[in-house]
Order: sequence, then C-alpha cells, then structure tokens
Amino acid sequence: MPNNVLYAQSGGVTAVINASACGVIQTVRRYPETFGRIFAARDGILGVLKEELIDLERESDATIAGLRHTPGGAFGSCRFDLGNPDTHPEQYRRLVEVFRAHDVGYFFYNGGGGSMDTALKVARIADEMDYPIRSIGVPKTIDNDLACTDTSPGFGSAAKFIATVVREASMDVESMASSGTKVFIMEVMGRHAGWLAAAAALAQQAENTPPMLILFAEIPFNQEDFLKRLNTIIKAHGYCVVVASEGLKGPDGKLLTVAQEHEVFAYTQLGGVAPILARMVKEETGHKVHWAVADYIQRAARHIASRLDVEQAYAAGAMAVRFAVEGHTGFMPVIKRLCDEPYLWTVDRVPLEQVADIEQGLPREYITEDGYGISAACRRHLAPLIDGEDYPPYENGLPSYVRIRGELLEKKLPAFESESS
Repeated sequence: MPNNVLYAQSGGVTAVINASACGVIQTVRRYPETFGRIFAARDGILGVLKEELIDLERESDATIAGLRHTPGGAFGSCRFDLGNPDTHPEQYRRLVEVFRAHDVGYFFYNGGGGSMDTALKVARIADEMDYPIRSIGVPKTIDNDLACTDTSPGFGSAAKFIATVVREASMDVESMASSGTKVFIMEVMGRHAGWLAAAAALAQQAENTPPMLILFAEIPFNQEDFLKRLNTIIKAHGYCVVVASEGLKGPDGKLLTVAQEHEVFAYTQLGGVAPILARMVKEETGHKVHWAVADYIQRAARHIASRLDVEQAYAAGAMAVRFAVEGHTGFMPVIKRLCDEPYLWTVDRVPLEQVADIEQGLPREYITEDGYGISAACRRHLAPLIDGEDYPPYENGLPSYVRIRGELLEKKLPAFESESS
C-alpha cells in the first residue's frame, strides 16, 4: 500500500489555514510507522495535476511550527474544481498517475464546501479506478457556511477582526457625528451566508452601543424600510453603523451588485454593496456617509486571531491525520459543541458526502424579527468563537511570519495537457 502523504490548500485562504497545515504535518511526522514521506501540492489540486509537489522534508521543524501563526496559504491555493469524471476522465487518470509516481496513499485537502467536493471525487478514485488513495477533507472557510460543524476554522478570527474594527470605527464616528459623518457603512464577506455580518453585533458593549443596522445575505433588502429605520436611529443616537453582507439581495432575489464574473470556474467575485448603499443614503437622506470594504483584510488579519479559532484549526488538521491512522477515509473532521457556558468542544468526523458543495446559511432564528440584528441565541453561539488572543511573534514592531522554501520534487511524468475544455 502506498503510504506517502500529500497535503494541499484550496479556495480563499484564512488567517488560520496554515495552522491546520501545521496540525497535519506535525501529526504525520509523529507516525513514522504509518506514513512515509510528506509532500504539499503547490496551488491546490492544480499542483497535483501539474505534478508540482513541494518536498516538506526540506522544511525545518521551526518553519513548520511557525505556520501556526502565519496567515495566507503557505503552499499556494487555487479556485479550481475537478470536472465530472464522465466528461473529464483525463483529470482523474492524471491524478492516479501522479499519486502512483510518488507513492501517495493519503491526500488531505484543506478548504471549504467546494473543496470537500474535490476531496470526495478523489476519494472515489479508490473504487472507480482501483487505486488505493485515502482522501480526507480538512475544513476551512471564513464564511462559516460548512455543514455539520459547529463552526468553520477561519471564521472565528475573521469575526473577531470585524467586531473589533466595527467597535473602534463606531467610536470614531460617534466623536464627530454632531457636525460630520453620521453613517458608517462596512461591507463584509459572505456570498450567501450572513455569519460574518452577524459577528459585527458582538461589537456592541450594550444595547444600541453602537447603534447598528445589519444587512444579512439571507434577508431581502427593502430600501424604504432601511432608510426609515436609519433615520429613526440617527434621530435617537446621532449616528448609525451599517454592516452589510457582500451577497445582499433585493426583494427579487438578485444581488445588488456583482463586481466581476469568472465564467471559467463558475465563481463570482462580489463587491460594491457599500458604495451603493452610501450613495443611496447620501441621495435620499443628505447625511454625510463614509464606507469601507474589509475585503482580504478580514481573512488575513492573523495579528488579531481568535485563540480558539487557532486551536480548532490546528486540531482539525491533527485529528484528520489521527482518524486516518485509525483507518478512516472519505471524511471531514468537524467541530462538535458540547456546552455553551463554559464553551466545550471536541472533534468528530462526517462523511464527505454530507458536506461536499453544501452551504449552511445563518439560521432565521439567529436574526431578530425585524431582520436587522442578531438574537440572544445567536450572540450565545458566536461569543465563544472569538475568545482569546494568540498573537504572533513580533520583530521590529511588526508581526514576524515564516515562509517555506518550497523546493519541488523532481517531476517523473510528462506535462499534463487536458483533453477537455
């Protein structure tokens, strides 16, 4: 049986995806009787198809340990989905060729719901192409929309960043509201799920402090009602903070804005809700408005990561390996909440079929009846996820992050050329 290990990262990276990589790599190294060598694909599944495999034996223990506090994707990521085996058989033949050439028997794919679909397709190679690969998903996404898990590694740190900057920005706006800006609009990620927008409510130190309206991806946007509520809040408090999901939709179910479309991989990059809302508020109310888009910053801000998120990201990677040692395959580790107060958790696993390409939005009961805030149950759910600090080391006043050497294995196969478009 082949026993070398291949790890890869996929999709939008997070502040803690490298912590999961650290968990995988360090745990594999603890089981020399089970595993052989360990590699990392450069740029996700694309690196596997191109046979661009990084030799992790050339990375020091200190560098691997440093991944735990380093943001970004250390080995490169991608937005690429494997095609259907019936229409793109050459992709699967190529995967088997690469696995066989490098004696790979374990494949760990670190990503979100779409990446779990890729991991599932790889897992099915074992039966359909008679190659003994054990394919395992490792969860990651700041959107927090993975099914079957209490939270998705990456979300807690992004949530902590959003709640922090919203609290700080609101104090700035409050200071100037009598003669300056009265509305501050913050756009956060979340194509179909309002979890990150909901996290902004954690910024409130008390009811209406700061005064806030949250626009969720799950709640159709009503311009007339929004402006009416905004004016009411400004009259009562002097200013208002608005937090909007990038995937905000109108009553017709259509996105308010689409910044760019990528037809090749059926992936849509959103953005631009904040300036649309700002223009609307300015034209309809006359209030002075400032807006910001958190964009990549919310998923890259490792300097203010949630300690719990780091611990869970590492545990997800480590337990993926331990479950594999026990003989399991075709699964994804999940975080299971045992208790709210105190927050207790463990790591379980579910079949990839239960999480592949499945999105879990913010439950309606987590949103207030009026559609502009979070319920007490949502606050109880979210509060523990941003708990604790896990600062990276600093050097000369700035965070000190590691970079891998990234030396590739010598290729054994011809270049890959897809037969299908």
